[in-house]
Amino acid sequence: MEDLEGARFVVGVDGSEASVEALRQAQRLAAPAGAKVLATAYWDEPQVYAAYVSMGIDRFEERVMMVLNEALKQAFGDEVPPNVIPRVVRGHPRESLIDASRHADMIVVGRRGHGGFGGLLLGSVSSACVAHAHCPVLVVHSPDKSRRKTSRENV
Repeated sequence: MEDLEGARFVVGVDGSEASVEALRQAQRLAAPAGAKVLATAYWDEPQVYAAYVSMGIDRFEERVMMVLNEALKQAFGDEVPPNVIPRVVRGHPRESLIDASRHADMIVVGRRGHGGFGGLLLGSVSSACVAHAHCPVLVVHSPDKSRRKTSRENV
């Protein structure tokens, strides 16, 4: 069993650029506080599991672990900080993150907007966490959307 004493930042990781940036930001905030970063990817069997198996798509937990490992590599390179603990948890991300917030000091999630008007809205997981989490929630944009050039920078 992993040591989970002390402050905890739970990061929802789905492999998107925004979730990779969420890992970086969580680590940036957690390191000075001596907090652990629980890099967590969620999975569940689809309702039509037999159909996926018949198409040769199974081993969902293994696939999610590969996504998590790739996200960690993108965020930190070959040296994942020692306070970052990768975890794969069976469950829907929305409900599981809200449940995890009961024992976390912060939830960190990425926001995967769709541009235009849709880009103004939070995704279903991030908005559910903001509305229902039992601790502070940090919603992180992907790096290319987090920094807009000002007119002075364009000159």
